[in-house]
Amino acid sequence: MAEPLVAPTSRVPFDEPITDWRHRHLLDVDKLSREEILRILSTASAMAEVLDRSVARTPALRGVTIFNLFYEASTRTRSSFELAGKILGADVINVSGSGSSVEKGESLVETLNTLSAVGADAVVMRHHASGAPWLAARTIQGHIINAGDGQHAHPTQALLDAYILLEEFGDLTGRKVLIVGDILHSRVARSNIWSLTTLGAKVTLVAPRPLIPASMAPGAGEPEHPLALPSVQVASDLDEAIVGADAVMALRIQNERLQGKLLPSSAEFARRYQLTAERVAMASPHAIVMHPGPMNEGVEIAVDIAHGPQSRIEAQVSAGLAVRMAILFLLIRGGA
Repeated sequence: MAEPLVAPTSRVPFDEPITDWRHRHLLDVDKLSREEILRILSTASAMAEVLDRSVARTPALRGVTIFNLFYEASTRTRSSFELAGKILGADVINVSGSGSSVEKGESLVETLNTLSAVGADAVVMRHHASGAPWLAARTIQGHIINAGDGQHAHPTQALLDAYILLEEFGDLTGRKVLIVGDILHSRVARSNIWSLTTLGAKVTLVAPRPLIPASMAPGAGEPEHPLALPSVQVASDLDEAIVGADAVMALRIQNERLQGKLLPSSAEFARRYQLTAERVAMASPHAIVMHPGPMNEGVEIAVDIAHGPQSRIEAQVSAGLAVRMAILFLLIRGGA
């Protein structure tokens, strides 16, 4: 493992204001500079040291009220944010679309105004509609953290993925990272494209053509493109693309979002795109395998690869806690 580029900050000022952080919200990673991404991740390394204490608690956010507002099901992200807030000393309240006034027809704006009225300092938000966190940021005074919006963005997943990669390689400049699977419906893929290219990685998207959106097709990185994204490579042959890869990230097929699209069967998809031992052996000898979850083992990733020595999937889940602690801390203590 390389010397990490995200070594812990020499001192996290738990009891002091942060005056050099400019972001009030975390809506996506596209507005973060390389230095700001590294600042988040070095703070996360310091938070990991807090987690290693015999009593993993700090009063850094004592007196702060955080609402987890989730309109979609979540296990890893929601529980990670809940625990992150509690470890930092905040009061954390979970609100879901089911069992709340949302089921009675309450609009998103009405819900946000209610949370603001009862003293929300921050809202961690997952919503099925792309762009919902941007609406939230214009609606209330509190900090908004996007925990996933539709098919658009999942910034905290991208940041924890970067954390794992930087721990592994020290620097991502020139590193070849493959993202394989359902790119079309993946908010994780979009946010990872921004963060990984900002950190200098060479990103290749691998999927059947129907699962590559136009905004990520060749030419989409051009400035005049209406959905301009950083320049990435696009491939449909995994056996060719995986050669020499430093990291491979598998994505599940999001059947709940397919809406009748003509796609290969699960068996055909697995034959062409599953991460198997034979395929991973074609990557770099030091290659690692990642997956944002939930996994469909035996479809996009073989069982022995998901749980093998090159897998960093459990490490991704563990890293999520420290990274989300860092995000809450920086935004709430430092966001203008």
